[in-house]
Amino acid sequence: MKRKIMNVIGMLVIAATLSSCATVFGGAVSECQRTKPAPGAPARPVRAGALIADVLLFWPGAIVDFATGAIYKPCDKK
Repeated sequence: MKRKIMNVIGMLVIAATLSSCATVFGGAVSECQRTKPAPGAPARPVRAGALIADVLLFWPGAIVDFATGAIYKPCDKK
């Protein structure tokens, strides 16, 4: 019984770690969100709401969002 509870807790921790606000609610990540800006180019703007939610709810989620690029605002389509 104790082992089963620990397995469930472990799965919940892993699921919480792999999910984050911008990744779940931000929609599809575009190519310009994934790529790093060129030298001299302006920095990409961050979705403030998603960052605040990540920090308040589960701060490791911010790491996931930055790693996937989901935390950055989508680029303007021209």
